[in-house]
Amino acid sequence: MTFIKHMKKAMKNSFFIRMLKNKYVAYSVIAFIFIGSMFFSIISEFAPNEYDLKAGDKAPADIKAPRDVEDKSATERLIQREIASVENIEKFYPTIQIDVKKNIEKFFNNLYQIRAEEILDYEKLELLKSKNKLLLDDENLEVLINANITELRNVESYVYEIVSQIMSSGIRPDELENKKHEIEEYFKGLEDFSNDIKNIGTKIVNNSIKANRFVDVETTKEKIEEAKNSVEKVIIKRGSIIVGEGEIITPDHISVLKDLGVLKKDNKRDMLLYLGALGVILMTFATIILYIYFFNRPLFQSPRKLYLLIILYVFVFYISKSLFNLSPYIGAVAAFTCLVGILIEPKLALVISICMTMMLSISKGYNVEFIYTNIMACIVAACGIKNASQRSTIFITGLMISFSNIIILTSIGLINHYDFSLVFSNVYNGLLNGIFCAVITIGSLPLWEWAFKILTPFKLLELSNPNNKLLKRLLVEAPGTYHHSIIVGNLSEGAAQAIGANSLLARVGAYYHDIGKLRRPYLFKENQLTSENPHDKLKPIRSTNVITSHIRDGLDFAREEELPQEIRDIIFQHHGTTLVKFFYFKATQNSKKSINESDYRYKGEKPQSKEAAVVMLADSVEAAVRSIKEPTEEKIRDLIDKIVKDKLNDSQFDECNMTLKDLKMISESFMTILMGIFHERIEYPDMDKDKKED
Repeated sequence: MTFIKHMKKAMKNSFFIRMLKNKYVAYSVIAFIFIGSMFFSIISEFAPNEYDLKAGDKAPADIKAPRDVEDKSATERLIQREIASVENIEKFYPTIQIDVKKNIEKFFNNLYQIRAEEILDYEKLELLKSKNKLLLDDENLEVLINANITELRNVESYVYEIVSQIMSSGIRPDELENKKHEIEEYFKGLEDFSNDIKNIGTKIVNNSIKANRFVDVETTKEKIEEAKNSVEKVIIKRGSIIVGEGEIITPDHISVLKDLGVLKKDNKRDMLLYLGALGVILMTFATIILYIYFFNRPLFQSPRKLYLLIILYVFVFYISKSLFNLSPYIGAVAAFTCLVGILIEPKLALVISICMTMMLSISKGYNVEFIYTNIMACIVAACGIKNASQRSTIFITGLMISFSNIIILTSIGLINHYDFSLVFSNVYNGLLNGIFCAVITIGSLPLWEWAFKILTPFKLLELSNPNNKLLKRLLVEAPGTYHHSIIVGNLSEGAAQAIGANSLLARVGAYYHDIGKLRRPYLFKENQLTSENPHDKLKPIRSTNVITSHIRDGLDFAREEELPQEIRDIIFQHHGTTLVKFFYFKATQNSKKSINESDYRYKGEKPQSKEAAVVMLADSVEAAVRSIKEPTEEKIRDLIDKIVKDKLNDSQFDECNMTLKDLKMISESFMTILMGIFHERIEYPDMDKDKKED
C-alpha cells in the first residue's frame, strides 16, 4: 500500500474525522458555521469603526456612514424654516364691530334725549355722565351738550363711517394703536368741524374701536404640524462621507457620529444591531432547516452532504460579497444554485439561493432590483441544470442566466429612465455573471465531487466509459459477465426511468454489479467456454460459498478502485438475501441430513434503494431469459412475472419503498426491452441451395 493510501486510511480512522461523521456533531458544527459566518458578515458591514474625536478636531480620514442615519441637525433646520414660512391663521369676529356701533349709537341717542330735556345744563351733564360708556371727560360732555345740532349730526355720521371702514377689514391687537393714530390724523384733517368736535370725534372712535381679528391658535398649530410633517428627514446614506479627511469636526458632525455610535468615549455597544442581525440569521437558518425537514428529510442522515452544503454556502456568499464592490449584478449566487442542484438537489438549491440573496441584500444594503434579478437568475439556473448529464448543459445554463440578466436589467433601466451608460454597465455585468457562474460550476465541480465523495451524473458517465479499468478487465477476463452486465444495464436504465428512479445510477450500477466475478471468472456459467463445469466436482455448500463470494469480492474491488458508495451499495445489495436455489435443491437431494437454508443464502443486504432493487430484478431476469431455448413473448412474460413474484414473496423489497405499481411498471419495461432483443427474425433464403435446385 502506497504512502498516500496509508495517509488516507489514517485520516479516515482518526478520532476527529469519526467525530465529524456523527450527525449530531455535524448539526452543531453546521449551525455554528452558518450563524457565525453570517453574523460576522453583517456586523462587519454595519458595526462602525470607532474614533476619538471632539468638535474642533480634524478628521483623521474620510469617515463614512456604516448605515443609513438621520442628520438630526439638518432636519431640524429644515423644520424651523418650514415653520417660519407658515403664516398665522386669523379669524375675523364681526360681532365686535356690531357691538361697538351699538354702543356709539346708544351714546348719541342718550345725548340727543338729554339735550332735549327741560333741565339745567349741570343736570344734563350729570345725567349724561351716568350714561357715558365712551370714557369722555366732563369738558367733552359739556361741549356735546352745547354743540350745534347740525355739527353734532355730522360728526356722528363721520364716527359711524370711520368705525365701519376700519373695523370691516379687521383690526389685529398689534395694529390697534396704529389705527388710533390714523384716526386722530384723519379728524385733524377735517375742516368742517371745530377743534373741540374734532377732538371729541377722535376720542369717541378711539375709545370705542377694538381688535376684531385674532390669530386662530388651533388652526395655526395644525398648519405648523403639517409643515413639520412635510419635511423629509435628512438621511445620510450608508457609505456616504460624513466628514472628509482633514475637515474640521463641527457639533453637527459630532451629533451624527454619536447617533452612529462611532465615538470611543460613548463606550457602548449597539445591542440593537447585534439583536437584529441575530434575528435575521436565525430566521433564515430556521427556514432552510424547515424546508429540508419537510421536503428533503433524508439529507439530515448525510453529514457529508450537509458539510458540503454549508461550505459551498459560505464560499459562494463571500465571493459574491467581495464582487459587490465591482457590481451587485456580477455575484456568484447562481453558481451556488448550479453546484448544489447538481451535487444534491435543484429545488433545495433554489430555496437556499433565495435565502442567500436575501442575506446578501441585507448585508450589502441593496434594493429590490438586485433581489429580483438574482432570484430570477437562480430560478433559471435551477431549471437549466435539472437532470444535467453533460458539462455543455452547464455552459448553456450560464448563457441562459446571462440572457435573463440582460432582459431584466435592460427593462429595469427603461422603467427608471437610467442613463444609457448605467444600463450598459449593468447589462454587461449581468452578461459576465452568467459566464462566471458557468466557469465556477464547471471548474470547481470535480473538486466538490472528489472532496465529499458525491456521485453526480458526470461522475456516472465517467464510470460508464468502457475504457474504465474494471470494465476493461471484465471485458477481457470475463466476457460473458461483461455482456451480461451490459444487458442488465439496459434493462435497469429503462425500468428505473419508468418508475422515476435514477436511471443513470441504475445503468452504471448494473455495469459494476458483478465485478466480484473477476476473482474467479471461470466458476461462473456465462464465462465457461466448454461444457465442463467445475461445480460438478464441488459440494453444493462449497459451490454456494464460491458463487456468493462474488459479492464480497466485488466490494473489495470497488474499495480498491474507490468507486462511489452508491455503486458499492448496488454491488452489495443486488442479490439481497436471496436463496441460491440450484445448489440448495441439489444439497437437499444429495443429503439425508437436514439442510440449513440460511447457509445457501447470500450474505448481502436487502435493497435499500429503488435502483438496487431494479438491478436485482434485471440481473435475475436477464440470466433467466438467456436460459430459455426458444424465447417467445408468452414465455418471457411468464418468467418475468414469476421472478418478480418470487422476490416479492421472499421479502427482498421490504426496505426500499418499492410499490406494486412500481413492480408492474418494471415488468412492462423489461418486457419491452427483451422483446426488442429476442424479436422474431426473418429467415433469409439459402441462395446456394436455390441455385442447385435450378
